[in-house]
Amino acid sequence: MLGIQDAATQLGVTMRTLRFYEDKGLIAPQRVGTTRIYSRREIGRMQLILRGKRLGFTIREIAEFLDLYDVDPEHHEQVRILQAKVGSRIADLRKQKRAIEQTLEELLSIERQARAWLEGTPVKPVEDAT
Repeated sequence: MLGIQDAATQLGVTMRTLRFYEDKGLIAPQRVGTTRIYSRREIGRMQLILRGKRLGFTIREIAEFLDLYDVDPEHHEQVRILQAKVGSRIADLRKQKRAIEQTLEELLSIERQARAWLEGTPVKPVEDAT
């Protein structure tokens, strides 16, 4: 059992972050008077929340996943939904990666052209292959 300061330190977040997720209903620390007490369960839930955020999932998606954890003791449905959401996220990231790579190539080409122009040796722009 940890107080809010110790829980925040262990998780690498602020106390405000813990209160935010409590307000959203994703964690429910016990109360002893006005003191919040975080059990291993709440710390584990916060670790899942933080991982979900790092991976780009919305708070709503994370909440759905955590809710399934409680109602599906065998975790079959939870894993099926996780697999589908992860697959979708992978597809989104691959699209973003392609867009970033294309933008990076365009910027590098502009940079080369600008450098060449400044050096007095203009370079013919590379034709767009798309």
